[in-house]
This record gives sequence, C-alpha cells and structure tokens, in this order.
Amino acid sequence: MNRRDFLMTGAAGLAACAGFGRLKTAAAQGRRTPNFVIIYCDDMGYGDIGCFGSTRHRTPNIDRMAAEGTRFTSFYVTSGVCTPSRSSLMTACYPRRTNMHVDAEGRWVLFPVSKKGLDPNEKTIAEVLKEKRYATACVGKWHLGDQPEFLPTKQGFDSYYGVPYSNDMHYRRGGSNSPELPLMRNATVIEAPADQNTLTARYTREAVAFIAKNQDRPFFLYLPHTMPHLPVHASDRFRGRSANAIYGDAIEEIDWSTGRILAALKELGLDDNTLVVFTSDNGAANRPPNGGSNAPLSGFKGSTMEGGMRVPCVMRWPGKIPKGSACGEVASTMDLLPTFARLAGTNAPRDRIVDGKDIWPLMAGAPGAKSPHAAFYYYFTEQLQAVRSGKWKLHLALEEKTVANGRKVSAREARLIDLDADIGETTDLSAEHPKVVARLNALAERAREDLGDAGRAGKNQRPAGMNPNPQPLLMG
Repeated sequence: MNRRDFLMTGAAGLAACAGFGRLKTAAAQGRRTPNFVIIYCDDMGYGDIGCFGSTRHRTPNIDRMAAEGTRFTSFYVTSGVCTPSRSSLMTACYPRRTNMHVDAEGRWVLFPVSKKGLDPNEKTIAEVLKEKRYATACVGKWHLGDQPEFLPTKQGFDSYYGVPYSNDMHYRRGGSNSPELPLMRNATVIEAPADQNTLTARYTREAVAFIAKNQDRPFFLYLPHTMPHLPVHASDRFRGRSANAIYGDAIEEIDWSTGRILAALKELGLDDNTLVVFTSDNGAANRPPNGGSNAPLSGFKGSTMEGGMRVPCVMRWPGKIPKGSACGEVASTMDLLPTFARLAGTNAPRDRIVDGKDIWPLMAGAPGAKSPHAAFYYYFTEQLQAVRSGKWKLHLALEEKTVANGRKVSAREARLIDLDADIGETTDLSAEHPKVVARLNALAERAREDLGDAGRAGKNQRPAGMNPNPQPLLMG
C-alpha cells in the first residue's frame, strides 16, 4: 500500500484497531457531559451540499446528518472572509469587538508573519470548556495568528495539527527562506510545503485518533478544514470523480471525512452523547464555472449580501436535537460558545461583553423558540453595511469612500429586503415600510456606538494581540 492509500484508509482502520476493545464504555458509564465537534469548511457555499439544494455534489453523509438532526437555514458568520469569521467562532464576539476585523496593515485577513493575532487575553470556546476538564484539539486551518503566542496551544487547545493560515499564502519578504504553507504539530513545523492533496485525509485521521484517545472523558474537537479554499486539492481517491471538477472532488472528500467522524462516534458508543455542528466560515467565492454555489442566495465570499455571510449549518445530537427538522431563526457561530458552555455546566465569560447568545432552545426544537438576537450586523472589514432584525434586512445607505486596505465602496441608497419572501434580495421595500427602515437604522446606530463603523471607534472595542517583532515560521 502506498502512502496516499494508507492516508485514505487510515481513519477507517483506526476505528477497528485503536482502543475499540473498550467499545461503549463511555456510554455505559452514563456520562452526562456532552462532547462537542465543530466541522468548519473554508469557503463552502450555502448551496454546496445536497441537504441545502446541491445537485452537483454527492454528500450522502452530511445529508444523512441532516436527516438525523436539524438544518439551520438562517445561520450566519460575522464576516465574508476567513480571519474575522474565525475570531467570532472562538470568542462569541463580532470581529470589531476584538479588533480582528482587519490585520495590522488594514488587510481583511491575517497574512504570514503578521504582527497581529487573537489576543491571548480573550477567552476562547476551548478555554471555557477546559474549565470543565474537557480535552481539546484543533485539527486544520487556524488563521488567527502564526506567532507562538497566538497559536491554538496558547488559546485553550491541548493539541494542534494543521496549517496556520490559508493554503494560498506563503512568506517570501526580504529574501526570507520561511517555509511555504507549513504543516504544524503544536508549535513545530513538521512539513513544508504541506502536501495539500492529502490534508483532508490526514486531518480526518488525526480527528478520529483524538476521539478514540479521549473516549472516556468529555472532549471538544475543532476541525477547520483547509478545503475547498483555492487552490483546491483532493486526494487520489476523490480527484476527478465529481461532476464539478476539483472543487466538487474536495466537497465530496469532506463529506467522506464527516462520515468517518460520525462512524467513529457510533462505533465508540459516543454517538448519543456528542453534539456535532457542520458549517462553513463564509460563502463560496465567485469562480465560475466550476466553483461553489450560494444558491438561492445573492452575492459571494467577501460581501455583505446573504451569499457572503449566510452559511449552511447542520447540527446533530441523537435524542436531543430533533430529526429531519429545519430552523429558520437567526443564529450565528457566535452562539456556539454560550450554548456549549451551558450544556457543559458552565458559563460564557462574564467579565467582558460577548455578543453570542445561548441558542439551545432553537437546537432542541422548543415550541415557539425564537432567535435571541434583536439584530444581526453585517460588517465589510471596518464598515457596517447592513443590519437584520427578524425577517427584515436593511442595506444601509452608504457614501462613496475607501475603507481598510484601499478597498473602494460605492455610494448607494438604503434598500429594505423581506428575507422571508425574497431570499435573493431583489426587491427594495423601503418606500412601503418607512417605520421598519427607521427602526433598523436605529439598531445600526447602536452598533456604531458599541462596535464602531469605518473610521469611528466603538466604545466597547478591545485590543487584538500584537507582536511588534514577528518572525517567520521555520522547520522544526
């Protein structure tokens, strides 16, 4: 068997040989504290999986997960790009709250050897769960700072295996010989450049091994896939097999990976005690003809249209989350930290402002459960561009201006959209509903005071982490 074949079969084989003699021991002990798994794709669109309408990609495992759980159809990330979106998942805060909306040079994501990173004084979802003695692991793409003090092992994770930033990034400034796309274990570079064809398979093997190792204690597994971000890769087993070129191959391999993780949970007797969340960090990029789909939404990655920030989400926890159901209430990745904290018997941080809410009533399908968010805010880098409340979304009136990193924003009039009736954001209803426009404008002004807007500082922002002398990563 060659190396790649081994990598593809290793995860499956692990379930048969790595400690499975203790099958169902955790369940037999009646452990009540749940395990948590977050599977987080990179640039996967709203319409890229079967249970959200894709007819180009075969995703039987994710579709079965939806049949056994709940689809969240108004689930949001806080940015149309990687770094700010991931900061919100970790901290339950809007990116402007933690100053992770742009990098130190004003670019909309962190680049290699950035001075900036997620402040170690922030309290991540992993750190909250460690208060209840959870084992924690990050397997995959981090993108919240590549300096030692910003890496996952300094942010509440017991272990880290993955790449520190996007797979199209490398560092060559000033003649540096820093490795190209480093694969890391904890704080050490173990391969450069990483073999991207095998990343999804290797992440899966690491994830299953972590689950098996920690089957007798509560655990939190964060699996942020590198794919299907460009340049898209897939293993030999999946390359050329889909109906959508290499992009579809990568999606179908992620589906395989999801199936292996769900199978491992079942084989270990952990299935009924594990909440699994499958989602994406933002919408698909605009790369026709063989790319991702945000249908039936408008817009793409990087925008504040629905297609940039509304993402597919499936949650599964047998016996706790209703089977085959859908929830259309507004929810967000920011809500996972407070909800997981509640389920683990602890609390979200109380010594600082967090924006996420406990959405367990929505997850559990409680009768009449409503979104706990009076408003959801859509930021483009530093600029507030839209606000949603209930079914209404107001695209705010904007003046022509240049925002972070020289990006130009065109002038526009306000537009009011009824998202329940017009998911594609085609029809402006502002003239018919002036009171709704006034109410949403008032909510926007509240966000400006709190979080800021363009050049205006918010009164409740916190500093990001800063390393004034960042160094390139080197092979260990």
